[in-house]
Amino acid sequence: MIKSYENLSKDELIVELVSVKTGYETLQQNHLQLAEELAQLKRMIFGSKSERFIPSVHPSQSSLFELPMLAKPEVKEQITYERKKVEKLTKDAAGRQMLPSHLERVEIFIEPTENIEGLKKIGEEVTEELEYIPPVLKVNKYIRPKYAKQDGEGVLIGILPSRPIEKGIPGPGLLAHILISKYVDHLPLYRQIGQFKRLGVDVPASTMSDWVGTASDLITPLYEVLKREVLLSGYIQADETPIKVLDEDKKGSTHKGYYWVYHSPEKRLVLFDYRPGRGREGPQEILTDYQGYLQTDAYSAYDSFDTQKIKLLHCMAHARRMFEKALDNDRERADFAMRKIQSLYAIERNLRESKTGVEEKLKLRIQDAVPVLKELELWMKEEIMKVTPQSLIGKAIAYSLSRWDKLSLYASDGRLEIDNNLVENAIRPVAIGRKNYLFAGSHDAAQRAAVIYSLVETCRKNNIEPFEWMKNTLSVIAEHKANQLKLLLPV
Repeated sequence: MIKSYENLSKDELIVELVSVKTGYETLQQNHLQLAEELAQLKRMIFGSKSERFIPSVHPSQSSLFELPMLAKPEVKEQITYERKKVEKLTKDAAGRQMLPSHLERVEIFIEPTENIEGLKKIGEEVTEELEYIPPVLKVNKYIRPKYAKQDGEGVLIGILPSRPIEKGIPGPGLLAHILISKYVDHLPLYRQIGQFKRLGVDVPASTMSDWVGTASDLITPLYEVLKREVLLSGYIQADETPIKVLDEDKKGSTHKGYYWVYHSPEKRLVLFDYRPGRGREGPQEILTDYQGYLQTDAYSAYDSFDTQKIKLLHCMAHARRMFEKALDNDRERADFAMRKIQSLYAIERNLRESKTGVEEKLKLRIQDAVPVLKELELWMKEEIMKVTPQSLIGKAIAYSLSRWDKLSLYASDGRLEIDNNLVENAIRPVAIGRKNYLFAGSHDAAQRAAVIYSLVETCRKNNIEPFEWMKNTLSVIAEHKANQLKLLLPV
């Protein structure tokens, strides 16, 4: 029904027009918000995760992308571990496949079937193939002769080597294999049981589960040493990730627990701590006596840690993601902010690739990064007055501006990182693992898994092959002196 305005007074007409105008602006804002949400859904559905921000080039800004620090990083062809070298398969100049040089070569000589007596050898042709030998289960049978001393003074017998489980069946290599298969290669126990069956050994599920629990308990004292070292580092990155845990009170249902993960960039140590929830109680307990920097993704549970003892800093990658989401909403403004943040990352890449020391890194950040940070802050203060608060660009600017002191704090200390990506990388294997084994059997089992994750991720951070480290550690830890456990850490 069309409303008539003929009989309205001037004042009533003004009020009515203001009401209509307000309603129109509300509809317009709702339309804009829905359009932004639709654009975001399209990006989530059709966009590639490997997609990188490609800025719009303006003549006055082109010099920013001519910096040598933005050159494509060199691709490394091999990764060197402490005990093992891992090489990629490469090709020679003729395009032939070359196999890694560190692999054992078994030479098999094949002579012609014809008679070669009296013939002169003029060379040889070498062909290599990459072969696989399946894993083998074997039994170590310790035989210890017993000798009676003279005059009945007793018996002499050899001493058994240290074993992970006293009077238990599994050796350190088998336990290490089970743990690494589950927590590094993400192979659930039931699949490992199937593998052992194919090798002729039927291990009950309960037995294998007990082995995992016992091994975890065995290295828990080392986990406590790791925790102490992380908390003494003076700079920690923190993040959290969910894990489903079987609910003891509700049969067949799961509870949503969380791994709180703490990473020391300087010491390259990773600590997983399981908690039934995502409340601040977990980090409050862990960080009770901690002093130093704490870098987070701005999750509110960490806000209370911004004290005299702890300096809280935030993650620039999260701010960048907010502007990336706003590209479809306000390309010009989001593009500008992304350019500035990208230049900050270019500076960090240059410092990392040149292996700059802490003091020199601070000097170069003050020289190169601080001016960019100040320029971006000033720009945001001006632009926030021009954008709609509920728009994606408005939210991105408000997010960064309200946290700018903590986002730019990294530039004040050469030890600090620009973002939290290192601890996020430590969490990724858990995300892969839970897709395979789906849930933990109990809260205790989730914490035992946290112990293993902490140590194998610390291995990865230090380029140490985890199986060899785990096997060697399980071989000696039962009789290792408690005050010297730090020597067993994979660093």
